[in-house]
Amino acid sequence: PRMIRVNNQYDVEYRPGMTVQDVLTALKFSFRMIVVKIDGQVVLRKDFATTEVPDGAEMQAIHLISGG
Repeated sequence: PRMIRVNNQYDVEYRPGMTVQDVLTALKFSFRMIVVKIDGQVVLRKDFATTEVPDGAEMQAIHLISGG
């Protein structure tokens, strides 16, 4: 099966038309503060539902922790 690699740790099975949001949902990543990069390019949160992730992509999903 074709895969999307996330955080150099998780493999998500690729489906045509898969979006950033689909990948995050598959991994149960629901953090409010998250930065996503696909092959080094930052994807804005407002674009998660519309940005497709290509087959074989390297995706980073970085959870930001707010201090205080």
